[in-house]
Amino acid sequence: MSVNVNRNVSDQFYRYKMPRLIAKVEGKGNGIKTVIVNMVDVAKALNRPPTYPTKFFGCELGAQTQFDMKNDRYIVNGSHEANKLQDMLDGFIRKFVLCPECDNPETDLHVNPKKQTIGNSCKACGYQGMLDTRHKLCTFILKNPPENTDSGSVKKDKEKKNRKKDKENGSGSSEDADPSHVFSSDVAFQDRDDDDEDWAEETTEEAQRRRMEEISDHAKNLTLSEDLEKTLEERVNLFYNFVKQKKENGTIDSADKDILAEAERLDVKAMGPLILSELLFDENIRDQIKKYKRHFLRFCHNNKKAQKYLLGGFECLVKLHQSQLLPRVPIILKDLYDADLLEEDVILAWAEKVSKKYVSKELAKEIHAKAAPFVKWLKEAEEESEGSDGEEEEEDDENVEVVYSSSARELKVETVQPVKTDKEEEDIDIDAI
Repeated sequence: MSVNVNRNVSDQFYRYKMPRLIAKVEGKGNGIKTVIVNMVDVAKALNRPPTYPTKFFGCELGAQTQFDMKNDRYIVNGSHEANKLQDMLDGFIRKFVLCPECDNPETDLHVNPKKQTIGNSCKACGYQGMLDTRHKLCTFILKNPPENTDSGSVKKDKEKKNRKKDKENGSGSSEDADPSHVFSSDVAFQDRDDDDEDWAEETTEEAQRRRMEEISDHAKNLTLSEDLEKTLEERVNLFYNFVKQKKENGTIDSADKDILAEAERLDVKAMGPLILSELLFDENIRDQIKKYKRHFLRFCHNNKKAQKYLLGGFECLVKLHQSQLLPRVPIILKDLYDADLLEEDVILAWAEKVSKKYVSKELAKEIHAKAAPFVKWLKEAEEESEGSDGEEEEEDDENVEVVYSSSARELKVETVQPVKTDKEEEDIDIDAI
C-alpha cells in the first residue's frame, strides 16, 4: 500500500507516492532488533540513499543502526512499531526531502565535506539554499555523501567517444566489410532515423520551453556546487557583486529577501552586514539606517556574529568619512541600538577591547573614546533597571495593601499623605461641634 510522500497533503491524486514502511521485529532480549524490510523501495521513492532514513531513526531513537547493503537489510536496534517509524519518517522527509519553498520532494543534496556544508536544490521551483547542519544526521551525511548523479552522463560521454573511435578505425575497410557489419550499420542508421523522428515530434514551443527549464535547473545545480567549493574570499566577492548589481539596477530597496538568500547560498550570512554597510552606508548613515533597517535585520536578528561584523563595517565607514562621522559615533551607535541591529551585550563586549582588525589601532582608540558616553549610558541604564526592580520588591513587601507608582520618590511623598487626611478629619469634627 502506498502513501503520499508529504502526508500533510490529503489529495488522493497527489503524484508523489511511497510505499508504507514494513517493519519486522527479530530476536529476543538484548539482541532484539527491527528490520525495515522495504527500506530500499522507500528510499528510492524519496530519492535518498536508504542509509539516511535508517540512520535518522537511530538518531531520533538513540539506537544503533546496521546496514547490510548486499542483502538490502537495514536494521535499527530495539523493538519499534511500523506506525511509530512511519511518523518518524515524516520528520526526515520534512527536514531532508521536501523543498522549503514549494513542499515538493524533487530535491537534490549537494554535500561539500571540505566546507562542511550541505546544499539543497529543488528541480520543481528552482530553490537553492543550505540545510541546517545541527541535526546529528548531517554529520553522517557529510561523511557519507550521496552518489554523484552525473556519473551516468559521464559514462554516456565515454561511450560516445568509443563509438567515434570505432567508426574512425573501421572507415578504411568499408568495401571489404562482411555482411553482418553492413547489417549492423544499417540498423544503426535506422535507429538514427528513429531518433530524428522522435526529435521532430518534440519541436513544439512547450517542448522547447521544457527542455530549456531542464537545462537551466541543471546549470543552477552545477553553479551551486561550484560556488560552494570556492574560497571564502571568492564567495564574499560574489556576494559583493550581487548586492552592487542590485544597487546599480535600482532594485535594492525591495531586494532584502534575495540578498539574504544569496548570502545563505554562498554560506557568508554572518559577513553580510560588513558588505551591506560598505555598499549602503555613507556619511548620511543616520537616514540610511532607517531606510535599510529591514535589510540589516534579516542578518543581525539574534545573530551576534553578524552584529560584530556590522560594528566592523561601521569602523570602516568612520575611516572613510572620518571628519563627518567621528564626532557623531555615540549618536550613530544609539541609532543602531534603537533599530535593534545591535544588542546591548554585543556593544559592551566590543567596547571592552580595542581591535585593529578593520582600522588602525590609533583610529580604533579614537572611535572607542567617542563611544564612551554611549557605553556609559548603557551600563548605567542596566544598573538602574536592576536597582529599580529591587526597590519595587522591597516596598511591595512593606506596603502590601497599598498600590502606588513604581517611583521611589512618589512612594515617600504618598506615605506622608495619611497624616494630612487625619488633620482634615479633625478640622471637620471641630466644625461639626
